[in-house]
Amino acid sequence: MSRAINVNATLQDVTDMCARHTAAISVIEPLLSGGTRVVLRNAHDAAVITRAYGKKVLSGAVERMPIRPRH
Repeated sequence: MSRAINVNATLQDVTDMCARHTAAISVIEPLLSGGTRVVLRNAHDAAVITRAYGKKVLSGAVERMPIRPRH
């Protein structure tokens, strides 16, 4: 299982959910296509958060924020 999850929820929502389940976040970022991408520190935490969000977990391609400006 991947440690990265794309969720149809706000950044604050995902942060709060992870805190409630004591799931350690490695990286979190808003998605251009809407929602939040979160990478957890281990697969167990990713599985817990995936179950907690259920149908709010996004599948398929999402549009991420560019990390570096394009020239």
